[in-house]
Amino acid sequence: MLQETIGIMFDSRMYRGIPAGRTGQESLANYEQAAASYGLTPCFLRLEDIDSDQKTCLAYVKKEGRYVRERMPLPSVIHNRALQLRRTEQHQITKLMLQGIQVFNVRNRYRKDHIHDMLHQDLALREHLPHAVKATPESLAYMMEQYDDLVIKPCSGSIGHGIMRVFERDGQWKLTCETKAARKGWATFRLSKGQLPSATLRRIFRHAYLIEERIPLVRYEGRPVDLRVSVQRGSDGLWGITGMFAKAAPAHTFVSNIAQGGKVMKLAEALGLGESGFDLARLEYRIGLVALRIAQNLAASLPHLADLGLDLGITRSGQIYFIECNGRDQRYGFRKAGMSEHWKATYSKPMAYGRLLLEQNSRIPRQPQTYDRRLY
Repeated sequence: MLQETIGIMFDSRMYRGIPAGRTGQESLANYEQAAASYGLTPCFLRLEDIDSDQKTCLAYVKKEGRYVRERMPLPSVIHNRALQLRRTEQHQITKLMLQGIQVFNVRNRYRKDHIHDMLHQDLALREHLPHAVKATPESLAYMMEQYDDLVIKPCSGSIGHGIMRVFERDGQWKLTCETKAARKGWATFRLSKGQLPSATLRRIFRHAYLIEERIPLVRYEGRPVDLRVSVQRGSDGLWGITGMFAKAAPAHTFVSNIAQGGKVMKLAEALGLGESGFDLARLEYRIGLVALRIAQNLAASLPHLADLGLDLGITRSGQIYFIECNGRDQRYGFRKAGMSEHWKATYSKPMAYGRLLLEQNSRIPRQPQTYDRRLY
């Protein structure tokens, strides 16, 4: 097998930490090991260090045990692990793809409301979507009439920041949200006359927020649990399930994000093994079918998608719900759950897909991403 170079694109903060091996939760060693198994040498680069006219880049490559930054030919396949949110960055990526450079996961952050709308077009997925509406004064009043437990989340937020819960207990409406005044960062307040504070309302209606019914998720030690499912393309170019793990929210909040202190574990542990009454193998199979359907649906509208982390929820009756789509999956949850082989596999699959793109580069249709600003 011909040894070739594959690019891994980081943002500046992570890129600067490469010489000292300080790349947060990204494992350079996993990239290198996975790439080597497919006859590839990874180089780590930033968008701003690419000269698209000369087709060269400044990139870090490991040589004799240390990372050396050097100018080199631009790899013809690049796995994007950076956020490019500026219009100029989007145009740079488009220019690369028009020149024949294959960039996969070209976009890795999408607005939650538009992801929901895309999935809602698939009749088979509607039963897996919570009722959700764009936040307006009218829609908030309507949702509070229809449900006694709601989640309000920013359409462009990440790692659980900005999410609020509005719920009714014994005739009293309450709000749970992040606050600097609370010791653990979260607090619950009673709502006067069942209305959100004016400052909160201004924030919700000034920016894009989504209001969702809160799904009654299964619980672990009394705390709501959801799942992270890694769905990736591999050496055959088809979507597959790389693995899944469970996340339980901390006792002081309802948000299960690992960055917010969520407890990570294997699905069997979260469900209490045989105590829950679930057939684990059957449940994992059903979860996989839903996750694959979601990935295939999104890929039909979002070109160059190849690596997703989906958050899914399960009710006590076994109903599966879509919660969120992550285009830059933080894979370290598998490691924290004691699933090291799955953790390494989440690095291996993109490298396998990169090898496929290299081999079929001349035969794969070029689909330059059209950047609809409303999606992001």
